Amino acid sequence: MAAILAFAGSNSSTSINFRLVKLTTSMVQNHDIQQLNMAELPFVMFSEDEEKQNGYSDALVDLKDKIQAADGLILSVNEHNGNPSAYFKNVLDWLSRLDRNFFEGTKLLLMSTSGGKRGAKGSLGVIENMLPRFGAEIVTTFSLPGFYDNFSDEAILDEGLKQEHAKALQTFLDALN
Repeated sequence: MAAILAFAGSNSSTSINFRLVKLTTSMVQNHDIQQLNMAELPFVMFSEDEEKQNGYSDALVDLKDKIQAADGLILSVNEHNGNPSAYFKNVLDWLSRLDRNFFEGTKLLLMSTSGGKRGAKGSLGVIENMLPRFGAEIVTTFSLPGFYDNFSDEAILDEGLKQEHAKALQTFLDALN
């Protein structure tokens, strides 16, 4: 049984990416899953001055410890203007200052969704290229376009996308065994 940490790269209380994470984790059996709602984890904007004056928050250290204790991570990233949100980039900046290889030994299922036709593929691509620099092993990716047309809290509605999502999840789970 693998330990899986799951969260979205969004601090929105109505995050559609977190809804995708929750659906995905509901499909996982026989693994220890911990979900994090990032809307409950505020982080000040990174700056060297902030780091020197106040160091690292307990929430940041706790997040790093949870990531490093996990065998795998289910992560869905949101998109603002074709890129990852400032919030998630800020989280990565803080984590990388605490430990450059904070993802070392962690296998990832990397996902994204948006209301648009591209499913936040811009952000997904940026993050997919960035996370290996911190030690992550991206096992597979999945992008859900047209969230409001293709998603319910019980299932992905489009049959082709539903199968693609299930295949990505199974690939990830197989890599954990």
